Amino acid sequence: MADNERKKKQRRSAGGDNWLTTYADMVTLLLTFFVLLMNPENPIDSQRIELIVQAFQGLGPLQGGNTLSEGILAELGNEVASFPSKTGGTRLNESRRKAISEFQPEIKNRFVKVKEDERGLIITLAGDFLFERGSAEVNLERSRNTLRKLAGYLESDVFNDRKIRIEGHSDSLPTDPAGPWPTNWELSAARSSAVLHYLVDYGAVESRFQIAGFSDTVKLREPEQTEADRAENRRVDIVILKPGHE
Repeated sequence: MADNERKKKQRRSAGGDNWLTTYADMVTLLLTFFVLLMNPENPIDSQRIELIVQAFQGLGPLQGGNTLSEGILAELGNEVASFPSKTGGTRLNESRRKAISEFQPEIKNRFVKVKEDERGLIITLAGDFLFERGSAEVNLERSRNTLRKLAGYLESDVFNDRKIRIEGHSDSLPTDPAGPWPTNWELSAARSSAVLHYLVDYGAVESRFQIAGFSDTVKLREPEQTEADRAENRRVDIVILKPGHE
């Protein structure tokens, strides 16, 4: 009788801590799974899912006590370790919030828009806010304070290592072939150059900038069916480029 009791206690003692190990494995796997799932630059695929499924085998109540194999841990660990740093993205989000705060009056009046894409932070200046129709001469009466504020924003410490591209965009209406800008290519390029001129005048460092004219090839509204559509497409984008997009 005493021997039987001793054997039962030994069995309970031998398996008593196994559930803790199994539980720890499960928590680790779940954490790894959600880290993989939430990584937008390295989306989870079938191979990674298979690794996690293999590791979960044996975690049920009938086969408790199985732990992760070293190979699976190493492979999942490599995936997590290879994730890109989010520091740059955090800085970009902070910069976007600062821009929205800085240009709130212009945003309210639809003169300025702030957004992000894979290239970086984009501050869009409405073409009709900056220029008269068919002209590349900046209307300083309307835009002087905004351009001065923009130059200061671009020279803030958070952007001191960034290249900046000024992109001119037009609508699809043709220009006057006999005028100073025979096509929308010349007009859009001249507008981006004019904006650069005033940003430099207001304190921005010229060597950080690139300029480009895209004519009507990159539309926000397509097809252009109304004047509102065309006005949306007439714009100058200030693109604060992420590293690798210069």
